[in-house]
Amino acid sequence: MNRLFRGIIFVLHASFRSRRDLIIENLVLRQQLSTLKAERPRPRLTTVDRLFWVMLRRIWSRWASALIIVKPETVINWHRAGFKTYWRWKSRKKRRGRPRITSEIRELINQMRCENPTWGSPRIHAELLKLGFDISERTVSRYLRPRPSGRNARQSWKTFLDNHREVIAAMDFFTVPTATFRVLYVFFVIHHDRRRVLHFSVSASPDTDFIIQQLREAFPYDSAPRYLILDRDTKFSRKVMGTINSMGIEAKRIAYQCPWQNGVAERWVSSVRRELLNHVIVLNEAHLRRLLKEYVAYYNEDRTHLTLEKDTPAIRLTTPRPDDKAHVISLPRVGGLHHRYVWRKVA
Repeated sequence: MNRLFRGIIFVLHASFRSRRDLIIENLVLRQQLSTLKAERPRPRLTTVDRLFWVMLRRIWSRWASALIIVKPETVINWHRAGFKTYWRWKSRKKRRGRPRITSEIRELINQMRCENPTWGSPRIHAELLKLGFDISERTVSRYLRPRPSGRNARQSWKTFLDNHREVIAAMDFFTVPTATFRVLYVFFVIHHDRRRVLHFSVSASPDTDFIIQQLREAFPYDSAPRYLILDRDTKFSRKVMGTINSMGIEAKRIAYQCPWQNGVAERWVSSVRRELLNHVIVLNEAHLRRLLKEYVAYYNEDRTHLTLEKDTPAIRLTTPRPDDKAHVISLPRVGGLHHRYVWRKVA
C-alpha cells in the first residue's frame, strides 16, 4: 500500500513538471550513473565532467537538486577556477610591470646584507649594477630581509671577535667527576690570538675569592688583555666584576644560551674532554691537576691547530732533516696519549 501511494505521488508530481526539466534531469542522472559505474575504487571526475556541471549550472536553475556525487559548493569552485584560468590565458600577452628577478639575484642580495650589516639597499644596488645586473633599487629593497634589531644591527658578535682577537681573553669553568663521584671544577683562562691557555686551576668548591686569586695569577703585572669574555654564571659575582674592572679589563658577557659567543673557550673544553678526560679516571684533585698540567703543556707547545695554519700556540719551529742518516723518533706526551715527533741524529 505504501509503495502504491508513493508511486501515485511520483506520477502526479511528474505530470506537473515540464518536459524540459524531465529531459535535463534524466540527462543529469544518466551522466552521474555512468561516472559511478567506472571501474575504479573511487570515482574520479574528469575535466569533461567538471565542464559539464559548470555549463549546466548556467542553463538550468535546478541543477543543485540533481547532484549526488559532488556538493554544489564544489561545482561553484570549479566555475571560479575556470574563470581564473580563462582570464589568465586571455591576458597572457598584456602583462605589464617589472619582470621577476631570478633566485640567483635574490640570494646575492641577502648574501650582501648578511656579510655587510651596515649596508642598505643603495649600496647593495650599486654593487649589483657593477656586476652588470639590470635591476632597480626599489626591487632590491623589496627583497631585503628585515634587519636584525639591537646591537647586532651595528656590529655582529663574530665581527667583534675577529677584529679584536689580539686583545681578547676568555675564562670559564667546566666540571670533572672523580672515581668517588665527587665533582671538581676546572677554571681556565685562554687567549684568543694564539689560542694559548694562560692559566688553569682546580677546586672542589670555587667561590669569589678563588676566582679573584686566579685572575691575579693569570694576569700578573701589566699582562691583562683589553677584553675578557665570560658567561653569565652566578659565580662571576659583582665582586669578581669589580676586580676585573680594577685591572683595566672590559668584561664582555655573552648572551643567554649562546655558548658559541665564547667559542674559543668551548672548543678548548671539547679538546680536553676528547683528548684527555675521556681516556682517564680522575682519582682526586691532585691527580686532575697533574693531568691538566701535562695536557696544557702539550696543548701550548706541541699540538698543532688548524686555525693557526697548523702551528702551535707557542709557535713551534719547523726542523728540517739534519742529515741523511737522521731518523724520526716519538716523544710521549700526556702519559703516552699523544706524541711529538722530532729528528734524531745517528751517533
